[in-house]
Parts: sequence; C-alpha cells; structure tokens
Amino acid sequence: MKRYLGDVLLLITAIVWGSGFVVTAIALEHWTAYQVMAGRFVLATLILCVLFHRKLRTLSRSVLWKGAVLGTILFVAFALQTVGLEYTTPSKNAFITAVNVVIVPVIAYLVFKRRIDRHETIGSVLALAGIGFMSLQGSMTINLGDFLTLLCAVGFAFDIFYTNLFVKKEDALSLTIVQFATASVLSLAAVFVMGEVPAQLSSGAIWPIVYLAVFSTTIAYVCQNIAFRYTTPTKAAVILSLESFFGTAMSVVFLHEILTGRMVLGAVLILSAILIAEVKPALKLRPRVRPEH
Repeated sequence: MKRYLGDVLLLITAIVWGSGFVVTAIALEHWTAYQVMAGRFVLATLILCVLFHRKLRTLSRSVLWKGAVLGTILFVAFALQTVGLEYTTPSKNAFITAVNVVIVPVIAYLVFKRRIDRHETIGSVLALAGIGFMSLQGSMTINLGDFLTLLCAVGFAFDIFYTNLFVKKEDALSLTIVQFATASVLSLAAVFVMGEVPAQLSSGAIWPIVYLAVFSTTIAYVCQNIAFRYTTPTKAAVILSLESFFGTAMSVVFLHEILTGRMVLGAVLILSAILIAEVKPALKLRPRVRPEH
C-alpha cells in the first residue's frame, strides 16, 4: 500500500504542477519572475511553519544543511524556468522541463558511477531530437526561453535526485520547510538586488501567487517529498513527467494556445524518450544504486 501511496501522491503532484505552468504565465502578466518566486515561496514557507510548527523544534544540523542545498537547487531551477516562461509558451516550457527524466540517470552516473544503459542512451537522443523540433527556429537557433528551460530541467533533475537521496534518512516535512525557507531568502534577495520591490498590489495579481504558493508549492512539494520515501528517483521522475502533458492540455484549454505540427512531434519524441529511458521490462529491471558510506 505504501508503494501505491507514493505513486498516487506523485500523480497529484504532476497534475498540480501541470496547472502551475498556466497560472505562472498568468502571474507573469502582473509580476516579474523573481517577484512570482518570492511570493510563492514566502507564503508557502509561512503555511508550512504554521501547519507543522512542531517540526521547527526538532531541526537538526543535518536537516538544515541538506534542506539548504535543496533550497538552493530549487531556487536556481525555478529562476531559470520562470524567466524562461517570459520568452516561450507554457506548453514548450512544460515539455522541455520534463527532459529532467533523461538527465537523472546521468547524475546517477556522475555521482555513483552507475552505467548508463542503452535505453537511457536512446532516450537521450530522442529527447534532444524532440527539443529540436519544439525549439529550433528556421535559422537553426534556439529560443532564449527554451534554452533557459532546458537549463532548468538540469536543475530539477538534481532536485529529484538529491531529494530522493536525503529523505531516506531525514524527515520529509522538515526538509521541505528548510528547502522553502532557503528558496524564499534567495528569491527575496533577488527582488531587492534587481530593484523590483512592488509599490502596490492589485487583487487580480494576488490570486495567482496564492494558487502557486498553496497548490503548486506547498501541497505539491509535500506530496512529492513524502512520496520519495517509497519510490526510486527514476520512477518518481517518470510519474512527475506527466506534468508536461497536463501543462500542455491546460494551456490549450485555458490559454487557447495553438500547437503546431512540429511542437506536437517534438512532444511525442520527448514523451517517447521518457518512456524508453525509464520504463524497463520486468525481467530487465536494473538493481537500485545505493550510495557507499
């Protein structure tokens, strides 16, 4: 039952994150990228501290440094993704972000020297081809927003990998609180450094931040970090990659985004890459890699 609980929690996360691409696009009509990040992370941190205030009394040094590492990774990944969304569409942002699934095995190789098998190699090639169809323009140059989104995919791959590693020994909620607090501090610092402190607030600009903070940040990350206790990094990445499908579907429904043939082909290639790289036949399942102590 715990295994299925993890899968259900990750599916909920993927659906909520899919909606987040649409809501972030709406939020960027009122705020800058760093203002959006600061608003969602600060509010999410306050919510977690109120709901789980008892966790604050038991924060260990280990949780503090691990949460700070995760928070820094999260800030960088979201900064690249949110700024990238200013220059590209929600559907392209969603699908290119999903390439993090193909990157997770590469991180496993770099950290634990685990061999990258042929499924993952084929997946990487298909993913690159898919990005090419979705992003390359007539002059064979890549859109700035798509390039930043590709970099954010690398960041989220590190977030998935190290979150899965850290929650094996630390409390998931405690890690999440420190992670969000770190991302909040970095986001607020970016707002001040960029001189983007808002002079006034409008009601129409507040609800996207509230949605992103409550659903896309608090609920989604709590579900993800708890679920990581019952699954592996690659399986988690496969389920979470469904956010690209939900993000595209909601972009078409709510933002009336028009998908071109090239974008659809690119999306199909990226989804195929994810499945080929991570969904192995039962008899060919690779053993889990455990860190050496």
